[in-house]
Amino acid sequence: MSKNSKKTILVVDDEKDLLDLIEYNLKKEGYLVLKAENGEDGIALARDERPSLVLLDIMMPEVDGIEVCRRMRKDKELKLIPIIFLTARSDEKTEIEGLDIGADDFITKPISTSKLISRINAVMRRYDENEIKLQNFKIHDLEIDKDRYMVIRGEQEFQLPRKEFELLYYLASKKGKVRDRQTLLNKVWGDNIYVVDRTVDVHIRKIREKLGDDYIETVKGVGYKFRE
Repeated sequence: MSKNSKKTILVVDDEKDLLDLIEYNLKKEGYLVLKAENGEDGIALARDERPSLVLLDIMMPEVDGIEVCRRMRKDKELKLIPIIFLTARSDEKTEIEGLDIGADDFITKPISTSKLISRINAVMRRYDENEIKLQNFKIHDLEIDKDRYMVIRGEQEFQLPRKEFELLYYLASKKGKVRDRQTLLNKVWGDNIYVVDRTVDVHIRKIREKLGDDYIETVKGVGYKFRE
């Protein structure tokens, strides 16, 4: 039995031929596959089935992929599901927008089947590894709760999107040690995930907006560290 046979992938795309092609190749790899041809149906299926990962087209009529991702990241039941965007657009602005709202990776159309499978497996592996490694701990005045992907300070609770939480967690676990952007990308997003350096800056900014500037320090020309 394939190691992927119990994992379900939801594919949301308005191109039926592409849906069928992706379904065929994912099933060959042992994944279970769900399909939706529009954003609303995709969200409904995600709520009903709780897939292991969502492949999400950006350019769809009515509710596009960016909006679907935004809604999922705000939904307490769906916010931790990894999302990979499928897009015909390869500009950095689109990529930054998607990563800013919580996407895990981008795959540019036309899709290479081998690249698609490799990137899905890489994201899955990263999520599985993080589930095993993360432990609850306290640092400064923060309690980092990995079970709820939440940071607690006194009576305040901060619910962070998955990548923001994992980035904060990694820096806090290396307190006082400077990490450059490439290292942070490799450790949090994975070394097989192709995202730009600015992704780290965007997520650091989001963390600071929630927790303030007292925890993560910018080391000019190098990277970031969690303050000692």
